[in-house]
Amino acid sequence: MVMASLVVPGLSSSHLYCQNQLKRAQKWVFLGGFSVKRTKTMMHVVDHNQSQVGSGGDVSHGLHKDLVSLPRPLSISDINAASDDQAKVRISYQGIPGSYSEDAALKAYPNCETISCSDFEEAFKAVELWLAHKVVIPIENTSGGSIHRNYDLLLRHRLHIVGEVQLATNLSLLAMPGVRKEFLKRVLSHSQALALSDTFLNKLGVSRENVDDTAGAAQIVASNSLYDTGAIASIRAAKIYGLNVLAEGIQDDSEIISRYLVLARDPIIPRSNKPFKTSIVFTLNEGPGVLFKVLAVFAMRDINLTKIESRPQRNRPLRVVDDSNTGTAK
Repeated sequence: MVMASLVVPGLSSSHLYCQNQLKRAQKWVFLGGFSVKRTKTMMHVVDHNQSQVGSGGDVSHGLHKDLVSLPRPLSISDINAASDDQAKVRISYQGIPGSYSEDAALKAYPNCETISCSDFEEAFKAVELWLAHKVVIPIENTSGGSIHRNYDLLLRHRLHIVGEVQLATNLSLLAMPGVRKEFLKRVLSHSQALALSDTFLNKLGVSRENVDDTAGAAQIVASNSLYDTGAIASIRAAKIYGLNVLAEGIQDDSEIISRYLVLARDPIIPRSNKPFKTSIVFTLNEGPGVLFKVLAVFAMRDINLTKIESRPQRNRPLRVVDDSNTGTAK
Protein backbone atom coordinates (compact mmCIF):
# COMPACT_ATOMS: atom_id res chain seq x y z
CA MET A 1 0.00 0.00 0.00
CA VAL A 2 1.36 3.38 -0.99
CA MET A 3 0.48 6.78 0.42
CA ALA A 4 1.51 9.83 -1.59
CA SER A 5 1.26 13.56 -1.02
CA LEU A 6 1.15 15.81 -4.04
CA VAL A 7 0.41 19.43 -4.89
CA VAL A 8 -2.48 19.92 -7.30
CA PRO A 9 -4.28 23.26 -7.97
CA GLY A 10 -7.90 23.20 -6.85
CA LEU A 11 -7.94 19.90 -4.94
CA SER A 12 -8.73 19.61 -1.24
CA SER A 13 -6.34 18.09 1.29
CA SER A 14 -8.01 14.76 1.98
CA HIS A 15 -7.89 11.12 1.02
CA LEU A 16 -9.64 10.81 -2.31
CA TYR A 17 -11.56 7.75 -1.28
CA CYS A 18 -13.05 9.70 1.67
CA GLN A 19 -14.77 12.36 -0.43
CA ASN A 20 -18.26 10.83 -0.35
CA GLN A 21 -21.05 12.99 1.05
CA LEU A 22 -23.20 11.88 3.97
CA LYS A 23 -26.10 9.70 2.90
CA ARG A 24 -29.44 11.38 2.28
CA ALA A 25 -31.30 8.91 4.45
CA GLN A 26 -31.33 9.83 8.12
CA LYS A 27 -29.82 7.32 10.52
CA TRP A 28 -29.75 7.21 14.29
CA VAL A 29 -26.72 5.71 16.01
CA PHE A 30 -26.28 5.38 19.78
CA LEU A 31 -22.74 6.30 20.81
CA GLY A 32 -21.66 6.49 24.44
CA GLY A 33 -24.95 7.90 25.74
CA PHE A 34 -25.63 10.25 22.81
CA SER A 35 -28.09 9.77 19.99
CA VAL A 36 -26.42 10.94 16.80
CA LYS A 37 -28.75 11.83 13.94
CA ARG A 38 -26.94 11.77 10.61
CA THR A 39 -28.40 14.03 7.95
CA LYS A 40 -27.23 15.28 4.59
CA THR A 41 -25.20 18.15 6.02
CA MET A 42 -24.27 17.50 9.63
CA MET A 43 -24.87 15.42 12.73
CA HIS A 44 -27.12 16.64 15.53
CA VAL A 45 -26.13 15.40 18.98
CA VAL A 46 -28.74 14.99 21.70
CA ASP A 47 -27.70 14.30 25.28
CA HIS A 48 -29.88 11.55 26.79
CA ASN A 49 -28.13 11.51 30.16
CA GLN A 50 -29.65 14.81 31.39
CA SER A 51 -26.47 15.51 33.34
CA GLN A 52 -24.37 18.63 32.95
CA VAL A 53 -21.04 17.71 31.38
CA GLY A 54 -18.33 20.36 31.66
CA SER A 55 -16.67 21.77 28.57
CA GLY A 56 -13.09 20.88 27.78
CA GLY A 57 -11.16 18.35 29.80
CA ASP A 58 -9.14 15.16 29.55
CA VAL A 59 -10.44 12.12 27.71
CA SER A 60 -7.32 10.13 28.55
CA HIS A 61 -9.24 7.62 30.68
CA GLY A 62 -11.26 6.24 27.78
CA LEU A 63 -14.04 7.66 25.66
CA HIS A 64 -16.56 5.02 26.68
CA LYS A 65 -16.42 5.52 30.44
CA ASP A 66 -18.54 7.77 32.64
CA LEU A 67 -19.70 10.78 30.65
CA VAL A 68 -18.89 13.10 33.55
CA SER A 69 -15.21 12.67 32.67
CA LEU A 70 -15.76 13.65 29.03
CA PRO A 71 -15.88 17.10 27.46
CA ARG A 72 -19.30 18.51 26.63
CA PRO A 73 -20.38 17.24 23.19
CA LEU A 74 -20.43 19.82 20.46
CA SER A 75 -23.76 21.43 19.66
CA ILE A 76 -24.92 22.97 16.40
CA SER A 77 -24.20 26.45 17.79
CA ASP A 78 -20.63 25.36 18.63
CA ILE A 79 -20.08 24.14 15.09
CA ASN A 80 -21.54 27.25 13.51
CA ALA A 81 -19.50 29.54 15.77
CA ALA A 82 -16.29 27.67 14.98
CA SER A 83 -16.65 28.47 11.30
CA ASP A 84 -16.48 32.19 12.07
CA ASP A 85 -14.46 32.42 15.29
CA GLN A 86 -11.33 30.35 15.88
CA ALA A 87 -11.68 30.98 19.61
CA LYS A 88 -14.45 28.39 19.61
CA VAL A 89 -12.45 25.65 17.91
CA ARG A 90 -11.86 22.59 20.09
CA ILE A 91 -8.76 20.51 19.22
CA SER A 92 -7.90 17.03 20.51
CA TYR A 93 -4.31 15.83 20.75
CA GLN A 94 -2.26 12.99 22.23
CA GLY A 95 -0.51 13.81 25.49
CA ILE A 96 -1.03 16.10 28.45
CA PRO A 97 -0.89 19.92 28.67
CA GLY A 98 2.57 21.14 27.74
CA SER A 99 3.22 18.44 25.13
CA TYR A 100 4.59 19.31 21.71
CA SER A 101 1.35 18.15 20.08
CA GLU A 102 -0.54 20.73 22.11
CA ASP A 103 2.03 23.33 21.03
CA ALA A 104 1.26 22.42 17.42
CA ALA A 105 -2.48 22.76 18.04
CA LEU A 106 -1.98 26.21 19.57
CA LYS A 107 0.23 27.26 16.67
CA ALA A 108 -2.49 26.30 14.19
CA TYR A 109 -5.31 27.79 16.30
CA PRO A 110 -3.88 30.21 18.88
CA ASN A 111 -7.18 30.70 20.71
CA CYS A 112 -8.40 27.11 20.59
CA GLU A 113 -9.55 24.91 23.45
CA THR A 114 -7.35 21.80 23.65
CA ILE A 115 -8.50 18.34 24.74
CA SER A 116 -5.89 15.98 26.19
CA CYS A 117 -6.06 12.30 25.13
CA SER A 118 -3.96 9.40 26.38
CA ASP A 119 -3.22 7.98 22.92
CA PHE A 120 -3.67 8.76 19.23
CA GLU A 121 -6.66 6.43 18.88
CA GLU A 122 -8.61 8.40 21.48
CA ALA A 123 -7.63 11.68 19.84
CA PHE A 124 -9.21 10.45 16.59
CA LYS A 125 -12.32 9.20 18.40
CA ALA A 126 -12.79 12.56 20.13
CA VAL A 127 -13.52 14.06 16.70
CA GLU A 128 -15.63 11.14 15.51
CA LEU A 129 -17.79 11.32 18.67
CA TRP A 130 -18.26 15.09 18.30
CA LEU A 131 -16.23 15.94 21.40
CA ALA A 132 -13.77 18.00 19.33
CA HIS A 133 -13.87 19.90 16.05
CA LYS A 134 -10.45 18.71 14.88
CA VAL A 135 -7.45 16.60 15.90
CA VAL A 136 -3.76 17.42 15.53
CA ILE A 137 -1.37 14.48 15.11
CA PRO A 138 2.37 14.28 14.40
CA ILE A 139 3.12 12.50 11.13
CA GLU A 140 6.90 12.85 10.72
CA ASN A 141 10.00 14.70 11.90
CA THR A 142 13.40 15.40 10.41
CA SER A 143 15.17 13.22 12.97
CA GLY A 144 13.06 10.10 13.46
CA GLY A 145 11.26 10.07 10.11
CA SER A 146 7.65 8.95 9.62
CA ILE A 147 5.32 7.98 12.46
CA HIS A 148 3.86 4.82 10.95
CA ARG A 149 1.26 4.36 13.69
CA ASN A 150 -0.49 7.54 12.61
CA TYR A 151 -0.33 6.64 8.92
CA ASP A 152 -2.23 3.46 9.78
CA LEU A 153 -4.78 5.41 11.83
CA LEU A 154 -5.40 7.68 8.83
CA LEU A 155 -6.55 4.60 6.92
CA ARG A 156 -8.58 3.21 9.82
CA HIS A 157 -10.53 6.38 10.61
CA ARG A 158 -12.60 8.34 8.13
CA LEU A 159 -11.34 11.84 8.89
CA HIS A 160 -10.11 14.35 6.33
CA ILE A 161 -6.79 16.18 6.23
CA VAL A 162 -7.62 19.89 6.37
CA GLY A 163 -4.31 21.46 7.38
CA GLU A 164 -0.65 21.06 8.22
CA VAL A 165 1.60 22.51 10.93
CA GLN A 166 5.39 22.52 11.08
CA LEU A 167 6.91 22.95 14.53
CA ALA A 168 10.54 23.36 15.51
CA THR A 169 11.46 21.08 18.42
CA ASN A 170 13.35 22.80 21.23
CA LEU A 171 14.26 20.27 23.93
CA SER A 172 14.99 21.84 27.31
CA LEU A 173 16.27 20.50 30.63
CA LEU A 174 13.81 21.30 33.44
CA ALA A 175 14.13 20.92 37.21
CA MET A 176 12.58 22.04 40.49
CA PRO A 177 13.17 25.69 41.47
CA GLY A 178 16.57 26.23 43.08
CA VAL A 179 18.10 23.05 41.65
CA ARG A 180 21.27 23.30 39.57
CA LYS A 181 21.99 20.78 36.82
CA GLU A 182 25.12 19.57 38.67
CA PHE A 183 22.82 18.26 41.43
CA LEU A 184 20.78 16.04 39.12
CA LYS A 185 21.20 12.27 39.32
CA ARG A 186 18.66 11.20 36.69
CA VAL A 187 16.58 12.65 33.86
CA LEU A 188 13.09 11.61 32.78
CA SER A 189 11.59 12.00 29.32
CA HIS A 190 10.18 10.22 26.30
CA SER A 191 12.63 7.71 24.84
CA GLN A 192 13.02 9.69 21.61
CA ALA A 193 13.75 12.94 23.48
CA LEU A 194 16.40 11.15 25.53
CA ALA A 195 17.98 9.72 22.38
CA LEU A 196 17.99 13.12 20.68
CA SER A 197 19.80 14.63 23.70
CA ASP A 198 22.42 11.89 23.97
CA THR A 199 25.53 14.11 23.80
CA PHE A 200 24.22 16.57 26.39
CA LEU A 201 23.20 13.82 28.81
CA ASN A 202 26.55 12.04 28.47
CA LYS A 203 28.34 15.22 29.51
CA LEU A 204 25.92 15.67 32.39
CA GLY A 205 26.59 12.12 33.60
CA VAL A 206 23.04 11.25 34.72
CA SER A 207 20.94 8.12 34.44
CA ARG A 208 17.96 8.12 32.06
CA GLU A 209 14.43 6.86 32.56
CA ASN A 210 11.71 6.59 29.91
CA VAL A 211 8.19 7.91 30.43
CA ASP A 212 5.20 8.13 28.10
CA ASP A 213 5.76 11.72 26.95
CA THR A 214 7.90 14.78 27.58
CA ALA A 215 5.21 16.81 29.35
CA GLY A 216 4.48 13.79 31.53
CA ALA A 217 8.11 13.83 32.67
CA ALA A 218 7.76 17.46 33.75
CA GLN A 219 4.54 16.65 35.58
CA ILE A 220 6.16 13.76 37.47
CA VAL A 221 9.09 15.90 38.63
CA ALA A 222 6.82 18.74 39.75
CA SER A 223 4.06 16.71 41.41
CA ASN A 224 6.53 14.58 43.39
CA SER A 225 8.99 17.41 44.18
CA LEU A 226 11.93 15.41 42.83
CA TYR A 227 14.91 17.66 43.54
CA ASP A 228 17.46 15.15 42.23
CA THR A 229 15.57 14.52 38.97
CA GLY A 230 15.32 16.57 35.81
CA ALA A 231 12.95 16.38 32.85
CA ILE A 232 13.44 16.98 29.15
CA ALA A 233 10.42 18.83 27.83
CA SER A 234 9.29 22.13 26.31
CA ILE A 235 9.64 25.58 27.82
CA ARG A 236 5.86 25.79 27.90
CA ALA A 237 5.77 22.63 30.05
CA ALA A 238 8.11 24.36 32.51
CA LYS A 239 5.65 27.26 32.83
CA ILE A 240 2.67 24.96 33.28
CA TYR A 241 4.25 22.79 36.01
CA GLY A 242 6.32 25.45 37.75
CA LEU A 243 9.78 24.18 36.85
CA ASN A 244 12.95 26.09 36.04
CA VAL A 245 14.66 25.86 32.65
CA LEU A 246 18.28 24.83 33.24
CA ALA A 247 19.27 24.54 29.55
CA GLU A 248 17.60 25.09 26.18
CA GLY A 249 18.18 23.49 22.81
CA ILE A 250 19.98 20.47 24.24
CA GLN A 251 19.18 18.20 21.27
CA ASP A 252 22.13 16.95 19.21
CA ASP A 253 20.56 18.24 15.99
CA SER A 254 19.92 21.95 16.41
CA GLU A 255 17.16 22.02 13.80
CA ILE A 256 14.54 19.32 14.31
CA ILE A 257 11.27 20.06 12.52
CA SER A 258 8.13 18.05 13.19
CA ARG A 259 5.20 18.02 10.78
CA TYR A 260 1.66 17.69 12.14
CA LEU A 261 -1.61 17.06 10.31
CA VAL A 262 -4.92 18.70 11.20
CA LEU A 263 -7.88 16.35 10.67
CA ALA A 264 -11.62 17.04 10.67
CA ARG A 265 -14.86 15.22 9.88
CA ASP A 266 -15.49 17.24 6.72
CA PRO A 267 -13.03 18.05 3.92
CA ILE A 268 -12.08 21.63 3.15
CA ILE A 269 -13.77 23.30 0.18
CA PRO A 270 -11.37 23.25 -2.80
CA ARG A 271 -10.48 26.58 -4.38
CA SER A 272 -8.64 27.43 -7.57
CA ASN A 273 -6.79 30.50 -6.27
CA LYS A 274 -3.80 28.51 -5.00
CA PRO A 275 -2.33 24.98 -5.01
CA PHE A 276 -3.54 22.52 -2.40
CA LYS A 277 -1.63 19.55 -1.06
CA THR A 278 -3.62 16.35 -1.55
CA SER A 279 -2.99 12.90 -0.05
CA ILE A 280 -4.06 9.76 -1.89
CA VAL A 281 -3.89 6.05 -1.03
CA PHE A 282 -3.59 3.23 -3.56
CA THR A 283 -2.42 -0.37 -3.80
CA LEU A 284 -0.41 -2.03 -6.55
CA ASN A 285 -0.39 -5.47 -8.08
CA GLU A 286 2.96 -7.20 -8.13
CA GLY A 287 5.04 -6.86 -11.28
CA PRO A 288 8.16 -5.24 -12.71
CA GLY A 289 8.15 -1.46 -12.89
CA VAL A 290 4.60 -1.07 -11.51
CA LEU A 291 5.49 1.74 -9.11
CA PHE A 292 7.54 3.45 -11.83
CA LYS A 293 4.52 3.45 -14.14
CA VAL A 294 2.34 5.00 -11.43
CA LEU A 295 4.86 7.76 -10.73
CA ALA A 296 5.16 8.46 -14.45
CA VAL A 297 1.46 9.40 -14.49
CA PHE A 298 2.22 12.28 -12.13
CA ALA A 299 5.51 13.27 -13.76
CA MET A 300 3.98 13.54 -17.23
CA ARG A 301 1.45 16.03 -15.86
CA ASP A 302 3.97 18.12 -13.93
CA ILE A 303 2.43 17.17 -10.58
CA ASN A 304 4.92 17.56 -7.73
CA LEU A 305 5.04 14.59 -5.33
CA THR A 306 6.27 15.83 -1.94
CA LYS A 307 6.37 12.47 -0.12
CA ILE A 308 5.78 8.77 -0.75
CA GLU A 309 5.13 6.36 2.12
CA SER A 310 4.76 2.58 1.75
CA ARG A 311 2.74 0.53 4.23
CA PRO A 312 2.25 -3.28 4.30
CA GLN A 313 -1.03 -4.72 3.03
CA ARG A 314 -1.00 -7.46 5.69
CA ASN A 315 -2.05 -10.15 3.24
CA ARG A 316 -5.21 -8.28 2.21
CA PRO A 317 -6.16 -8.03 -1.47
CA LEU A 318 -6.87 -4.82 -3.37
CA ARG A 319 -10.04 -3.41 -1.85
CA VAL A 320 -12.48 -0.53 -2.10
CA VAL A 321 -13.82 1.13 1.04
CA ASP A 322 -17.60 1.41 1.09
CA ASP A 323 -19.65 4.58 1.56
CA SER A 324 -20.56 3.95 5.19
CA ASN A 325 -18.52 5.07 8.20
CA THR A 326 -17.50 1.52 9.11
CA GLY A 327 -14.65 1.20 6.63
CA THR A 328 -15.75 -2.32 5.70
CA ALA A 329 -13.76 -3.78 2.81
CA LYS A 330 -15.44 -5.03 -0.36
